[in-house]
Amino acid sequence: MMLSSPLKRLNDLVDWFLPADVQGDREQRQQARMFLFSHLFGPFIGNSVPLALFVVDPTPGWDVAVLAALITAFWTLPFVLRSFGHYNVLVLVSVQNLVFCILWSCFFLGGVSSPTLPWVLIIPLLTFFYLGPNLRMGFVVLGLFLLNLTVFAVVYAVCAPRLDSLPPAALQGLGIVSTIGTCLYVVMMALYYAKILAAGSELEGEVRRHLATAKRLRQSTAAAERANLAKSEFLAKMSHELRTPLNAIIGYDEMLLEDAHAAGDLATVADLDKIRGAGHHLLKLINEVLDLSKIEAGRMEVLNEPVDVRSLLVAAVSGMRDAAHCQHNEIELHI
Repeated sequence: MMLSSPLKRLNDLVDWFLPADVQGDREQRQQARMFLFSHLFGPFIGNSVPLALFVVDPTPGWDVAVLAALITAFWTLPFVLRSFGHYNVLVLVSVQNLVFCILWSCFFLGGVSSPTLPWVLIIPLLTFFYLGPNLRMGFVVLGLFLLNLTVFAVVYAVCAPRLDSLPPAALQGLGIVSTIGTCLYVVMMALYYAKILAAGSELEGEVRRHLATAKRLRQSTAAAERANLAKSEFLAKMSHELRTPLNAIIGYDEMLLEDAHAAGDLATVADLDKIRGAGHHLLKLINEVLDLSKIEAGRMEVLNEPVDVRSLLVAAVSGMRDAAHCQHNEIELHI
């Protein structure tokens, strides 16, 4: 995969938290990467809200500390995923924690008019990033969200919420911080998702190119095999066609040689011996070519028959003696 160096380092960091059962599933691996990226860098943006509360509120209460602790707790989920797996369960835990953080801040900061309410918009976005087209888990998340809203509405109606002491200007500033944080979080997740899609598309393109190359290689190999088979069949036929007239030539030479011996014509005998030797040598070469073509064509037959080892060795040494003599060597055969 052709990734830029920063993105590659980022993916290496994210992949370090992936358990083995998630790495084996390509689709869930991409979803888990979004989950891990969100939990590794999201709390930096999420903690801007309690940090702004500590700044604008001269006397921050324990509710702000609880909110900061809940947001910081998101950092523990990547380590839990690496140690124990159970990705879908951790997704539900993460969504539940996020919903609780949003409703908790809304309870203490004005209910439906809370400046932290825009964070509700990221819940369906994260559900898509974390679970993809998994409808069953999507309905589970929706049911979990509705259950939280129901409990929040009951508690909000029964318990009188605290009237926040923040002045309107501070609430407006907090609303700006919360809205900017929401936008930054959405943009961050969208950019990373786009990078993952682009890297996946590039990988798929590379795989398609490799498959096309492999297909062309298989076609070339098949064509080469067909050409080699045609060559072998041609050599087999050609050798057979050459051997037939050559046998006739050698046969007539044998007849003429007998007549020359009977007539005592030594000069003709010497010439006919040369013709016979050349003919047998050519026949031997043709037979070897025919044997090689049979081997390549897969039609070689092994004949079990008695062999005169002495004659075989003498013939082999005789064929090499002239070449050895040219190199000032001598070959001796002792049987």
